Amino acid sequence: MHRYRTHTCGELRAGNVGETVRLSGWVHRVRDHGGLLFVDLRDHYGMTQCVVDPDSAAFTLAESVRSEWVVRVDAEVKARSPETVNASLATGEVEVYVRDLEVLSQAKELPLPVFGEPDYPEDVRLKYRFLDLRRETLHKNIVTRTKVIAAMRRRMTDAGFAEYSTPILTASSPEGARDFLVPSRIHPGKFFALPQAPQQYKQLLMVAGFDRYFQIAPCFRDEDPRADRLPGEFYQLDLEMSFVTQEDVWSTMEPVIRGIFEEFAAGKPVTQDFPRIPYDTAIRKYGSDKPDLRNPIEIEAVTEHFAGSGFKVFARMIEADPKTEVWAIPAKTGGSRAFCDRMNSWAQSAGQPGLGYIFWRTENGALEGAGPLAKNIGPERTEAIRAQLGLGEGDACFFVAGDPAKFYKFAGEARTRVGTELNLVDTERYALCWIVDFPFYEWNEEEKRVDFAHNPFSMPQGGLDALNGQDPLTIKAYQYDMVCNGYEIASGSIRNQSPDLMVKAFELVGLSKADVEERFGGMYRAFQYGAPPHGGMAAGVDRIIMLICGAQNLREITLFPMNQRAEDLLMGAPSDATNKQLRELHIRLNLPNP
Repeated sequence: MHRYRTHTCGELRAGNVGETVRLSGWVHRVRDHGGLLFVDLRDHYGMTQCVVDPDSAAFTLAESVRSEWVVRVDAEVKARSPETVNASLATGEVEVYVRDLEVLSQAKELPLPVFGEPDYPEDVRLKYRFLDLRRETLHKNIVTRTKVIAAMRRRMTDAGFAEYSTPILTASSPEGARDFLVPSRIHPGKFFALPQAPQQYKQLLMVAGFDRYFQIAPCFRDEDPRADRLPGEFYQLDLEMSFVTQEDVWSTMEPVIRGIFEEFAAGKPVTQDFPRIPYDTAIRKYGSDKPDLRNPIEIEAVTEHFAGSGFKVFARMIEADPKTEVWAIPAKTGGSRAFCDRMNSWAQSAGQPGLGYIFWRTENGALEGAGPLAKNIGPERTEAIRAQLGLGEGDACFFVAGDPAKFYKFAGEARTRVGTELNLVDTERYALCWIVDFPFYEWNEEEKRVDFAHNPFSMPQGGLDALNGQDPLTIKAYQYDMVCNGYEIASGSIRNQSPDLMVKAFELVGLSKADVEERFGGMYRAFQYGAPPHGGMAAGVDRIIMLICGAQNLREITLFPMNQRAEDLLMGAPSDATNKQLRELHIRLNLPNP
């Protein structure tokens, strides 16, 4: 018999009744039923109920056993009586009667419980992550993570891609976040950068003729943590393809990502044909470039109904500034003054002056609009708004006004808030789409200059002619994002493989040809030796898994995450370097005053 086990704790079934088995695992729980001890034994694979009766030679030792001790038992498998079968347990038809027990490892008093799903301080959970990972939900999420990544690899291979590994120590690249720098001992005063993404390397692979590349790539960005983005490192399904249009990328990757969700969706519907929504349309309809399409609310412009109206606040704004628009956020079933006042208070708490509204009710047998705005603009305009938006009795509508470039994000937040508060969002499905035709450039207000809006290595629509003769802020790019349930889960583009076009694109953001040759010399040289048209994308592995697991935070699907201050409390990182290490690296610290 094996030293530790003949079976796992999730393996035994009715067919094993009568067998003598050896199990090893963690003591999940001990229950004393009038002298009869029940020990739930747990390992990675499941749980088995062990019974120790007073006649067993192991009884005295079993009485001393505590939760999370690691033990080995030799036992006989017996069938449970029909009334004691545990249908929620894979091994619930059987239990094992313990003949011998060995304590393999004792456990001190736990700093946090591992039974159930307690709401425990994050710093304690991260410091003792090895215990936190024993919790059923978190353990299950990590197992799901490994299965999802394996499925990604399988599906990408089936689609004709080959996996190639790109360097971790590389040069700085303008991916939109701070680099993690690694000092070079051999080259004093110089630094490597950890890759924010394998962008340049994967494009060079296309120039080298590898045609279809993918990688489950680690990426490193020195940025503040968010619920949907971990500090430090994250992983993406990175890919690149040669001789393709963006339509080819979409038609290739849509089945891969859809298939991943379907495989792990547990029966939830998944969008079959992903809508392709232009960026400008997404902003105007949803107030976001990553809309949650499970929310049926669509924003509409109703500026004409307020122009010259009795609601002077909006009317004067429209008259004074031609950029002013009034957007309406319809709220079916939201037609109560209590809900409207609650939304107005929410808007004020978000730093807004308020949120105008109209709600419709039947008075004296007639449907009419109610609220301050309805009184100011009159019944005719109120009815025109209701008819445009398709609203009826018991419905409401909220309004925001000004320059859409300044208020669209708030409008999108209000749409989300209304949909959530009124339970309009269908949470039991995965709604995916493509957002396309992103702006190539944007205005950097802080530095008062044009900057790249997305990936700087993308192909501008219109090519060199557009860069030479068009207002940069009107140029679109062959760039696209994949969105699921309000999260951006992938981003990509058709690349710019022309050296002249590449130089011109960077010149418009203030970089010279010499700057391009110095900062992106490898790619610039490569494009002069026969570069195929190519494009690709990168899908966020962590975000996809978070959505599949139904988690609210990436820390719930990550093995050893950092805390909100970008600290690894388990390993004590970041840590101080010794003077010897600093001398070898030719580094002297210049720390801020405490």
